[in-house]
Amino acid sequence: LLTPDFYQVDALDLAPRLLGKHLKKDDVVLQITEVEAYRPNDSACHGRFGITARTAPVFGAGGHAYIYLCYGLHNMLNVVADKEGNGAAVLIRSCAPVCGLKTIQQRRGLKTEKPALLTGPGKVGQALGISTEWSNHPLFTPGGLEILDGPVPEKIVVGPRVGINYALPEHVNAPWRFAIADTQWISAPKNTLRPMIVKEKEENPLSCLCDRLSLESRP
Repeated sequence: LLTPDFYQVDALDLAPRLLGKHLKKDDVVLQITEVEAYRPNDSACHGRFGITARTAPVFGAGGHAYIYLCYGLHNMLNVVADKEGNGAAVLIRSCAPVCGLKTIQQRRGLKTEKPALLTGPGKVGQALGISTEWSNHPLFTPGGLEILDGPVPEKIVVGPRVGINYALPEHVNAPWRFAIADTQWISAPKNTLRPMIVKEKEENPLSCLCDRLSLESRP
C-alpha cells in the first residue's frame, strides 16, 4: 500500500504518479491507465463552490476516495489530493483489467475483454462495485478499496480534460488529462492527447509537474 504522504501533493503532480498503480477491491484488480487532475481554484473542480455534504471528502487529506453519482447512474471514483482543506482530486478515467475478469464482466454486464470494458470513469466504478457510500474511504489502509503500487509508465500522454465545457477557457484548455502512452485502455477522445515533455536532467521526471508541464505539438 502507498503511504498517505504519496497523495498529499498537488493534484497535477499526483495524477501522472497514479498511472500504472493498481486499484483493488474484492477479487478485482485494475491498473490505472488514464486520469484527470482537478485543483483548488479550478472552475471545473467540484470544490469550486466550497464544502457541501457531497463535496466534503474533496477537502479532506489526500489519500481518501471521493465518489459522486453522475447523471444519477455512474459512480465516479476520484482520489483526493493535496493537504486537508485545499479541495483537490484526481478522477480515475480508465483502467486495464489485472485480476477478476469474470467479476468485472458480470458487474459491467458485458462479456468482452476489449477496452470498452473499462474505458470511462463510470465503467471503472461499475467494475469495482462501488457506490457513494465508499466516499471518504482511506485508500492507504488494507481492506475494502485500496491502491497498490505498480510499474511506472515509460511514456505519458497529456491533453485537455473531457466534458468540462462549463469551466473557464483556461481550465477547459489546460492539459490536465494524463494517460499511459501506447495502451488501448484510454477513453475517447484520443486525438487530443500529446506526449508529455519534461525538463531534462531531473532526478524525478514526475516531480513538480505544475511548473514544468509542456506539450509537443504534432503536424
